[in-house]
Amino acid sequence: MSKLTFRIATRTDQKSTVQIWHDAGLTRPHNIPETDFDFALKGKESDILLAEKDGQLLGTCMVGHDGHRGAIYYLAVTPNQQGAGLGKAIMQAAEDYLLAKGVWKINLFVRQGNEKVHQFYGGLGYAPIEALAFAKIIDQSKVGKNS
Repeated sequence: MSKLTFRIATRTDQKSTVQIWHDAGLTRPHNIPETDFDFALKGKESDILLAEKDGQLLGTCMVGHDGHRGAIYYLAVTPNQQGAGLGKAIMQAAEDYLLAKGVWKINLFVRQGNEKVHQFYGGLGYAPIEALAFAKIIDQSKVGKNS
């Protein structure tokens, strides 16, 4: 059996990556995942990590930083592979990616009420912080329906 490998996504990976995001239930009508994918690939400080085994895409993680704090988005594992430790391995790869860039802290957002994911990140040593997130859409062209 081959080992899990990681690589940086390229433009040709968009369709399969976005499909995993859909299958894992990460997409929302107000976000256009293809736009998010393209934006991450164009960014100087962001990438999408892909986890593969035997040439099959099993998971993804969008990772980036602002020079101080790292950020994790779209951590996803194909549904038929969930619960096998792949999410933990992908998070470790994301942490290693950020450490290699000199980033020492990671922030991530998890929707309220998503207890399964809260427990997942808690088990990896992440803890809630006392903060309130604010957002404002300043470019409506990047927003999907129902925004």
